Amino acid sequence: MQFAAVIALLCAGPALAQGERAGRFDYYVMALSWSPAWCATEGKGRGAPQCRERADFVLHGLWPQYERGYPSYCRTTQRDPSRVQSAAMVDVMGTEGAAWYQWKKHGRCSGLTAADYYALARRAYTRFAIPEVFRKLDRDVKLPASVVEEAFIEANPGLSRDMVTVTCDQGRIEEVRICLTRELTPRPCGADALRDCRMKDALMERP
Repeated sequence: MQFAAVIALLCAGPALAQGERAGRFDYYVMALSWSPAWCATEGKGRGAPQCRERADFVLHGLWPQYERGYPSYCRTTQRDPSRVQSAAMVDVMGTEGAAWYQWKKHGRCSGLTAADYYALARRAYTRFAIPEVFRKLDRDVKLPASVVEEAFIEANPGLSRDMVTVTCDQGRIEEVRICLTRELTPRPCGADALRDCRMKDALMERP
């Protein structure tokens, strides 16, 4: 193999697989989406319950992860969830469509049944405290993204900086992501998953 090709392989980004066999992964990333940002950039006008009801952090997904990269759209013998099962996740995931999409892309990779995956995702979401200060926001604010991370660490003993990361999109606080073992115990994130937003004036709209 030519030297340039070797260098290209070594410098390539995280390996993102598709169609892998279900159940083969190292840990989970739980992504908590700041609902006002989603409603402002993607959900406005769609009538999503989370936008009408002024939700704060909702569960974006529980993602099986490799130490480097992640599987997606895995091959599994498990049946897809019914519409009733997906609709039952609206209170934590915002919309039925979001729940279904997360199962299709990520849940199948868990190796669990749809019912067990949804139950595990719900358990992960309810295991961590949302800092009360964010639920009580009465106006839009601009703040360093690191403040959001620090608030989650303070509200959840056992979390440390290498276990949680905050992402931004279009100048807004987008998500808080927490890395978990298969048993939902906090653990350090892989290097490719730990990508902190470094904005000093990220917008955080009120719920």
